[in-house]
Amino acid sequence: MDGETAARILIIDDEVSQVEALCDCLRMKGYATTGYSSAKRAMAEISAGQFDLVLTDLSMPEMDGITLLRALLNIDDTLCGVVMTGHGSIDTAVTAMQVGAVNYIQKPFKLSAILAVVAQALAARRLRLQEVAAKARDREHLSALETANQQLEVFAHSVAHDLRTPLHAIDGFCEIFMNQYGSDISAEGRDLLNHVTDAAQRMNRLIVDLLAFCQATQHSLKVGPVQTVELVRRAAATVTAAATPRNIDLRIAELPACVGDPSMLEQVFVNLLSNAVKFTRERDPAIIEVGTLDKDGERVFFVRDNGIGFDMNHASRLFGLFTRIHGDSSYEGTGVGLSIVHNIVGRHGGRIWAESVPGAGATFFFTLGAGAGS
Repeated sequence: MDGETAARILIIDDEVSQVEALCDCLRMKGYATTGYSSAKRAMAEISAGQFDLVLTDLSMPEMDGITLLRALLNIDDTLCGVVMTGHGSIDTAVTAMQVGAVNYIQKPFKLSAILAVVAQALAARRLRLQEVAAKARDREHLSALETANQQLEVFAHSVAHDLRTPLHAIDGFCEIFMNQYGSDISAEGRDLLNHVTDAAQRMNRLIVDLLAFCQATQHSLKVGPVQTVELVRRAAATVTAAATPRNIDLRIAELPACVGDPSMLEQVFVNLLSNAVKFTRERDPAIIEVGTLDKDGERVFFVRDNGIGFDMNHASRLFGLFTRIHGDSSYEGTGVGLSIVHNIVGRHGGRIWAESVPGAGATFFFTLGAGAGS
């Protein structure tokens, strides 16, 4: 034990000679020992954090060892206990271990046996203290993370408000200027103003999408049974109502119920269907399918379209924030929608991937984790 603080051992036995012998022997081995022949006196004088290990006799006139050990652990729950029994009652020793003892010793015992049990008990205490410290750190980290998330949410909404206000002003003033002085503006000037309003509107869409991403990240999941087919129909109605009228053949299969957060899962389908509608713009009809399949015993949902597709060499980038694998500016978007889907699916314990052939459409697959499908 050179270079280390000596472990502090409390010894309680109604036999004075036994207490003295144990104290002396263990002290010679480098331990700091304190002995009591009275359980009541020991209880009256010790405090939390005073000892690392207690050796207590099971059978004592003032208080039995099990009662004493329970009381000591109420004072200090990091304390490790070892019970000593002279009558060979294994059942009683087992009861003591159920109360909180880490081991027991039968009398009469040899010093080598005591030293082995003491070393084992102290090792168990070190592990217990490490576990307590780890849990405390986890609580601190969790608390700090929750605080940071709350601050981020407040910051995001504040920034969104502060940014969107001048953007709306820019867009609004440009529109007023065009309406009032349009006849006096050259074609080149009109083009420049259109660039300004387009940029302001793009920035506004980006802010809205970022807020949606923050909400998907921070929203507390309210998990429950979900009637998937009804949810998909609502999502489809939302998407088609916002789309330019065109020939869209939307095929929704008889989807099984699942378990998840209804509002978050509806956002998943809204984003995937919006994606499909956008990239089938040149198709007549645009065919979009929503269904499920079983793969390796797992329920897999999918959204398939006959749109322009994408090169599978870019598949790993699909779900990155602000990632747009189609450089054509005719396809609007900020590159946030699929990131939101990826985040929500991941929070449900699932995974998402896509398969495509350029010019032949794309299919997005996702699962919802164990127990989510039924």
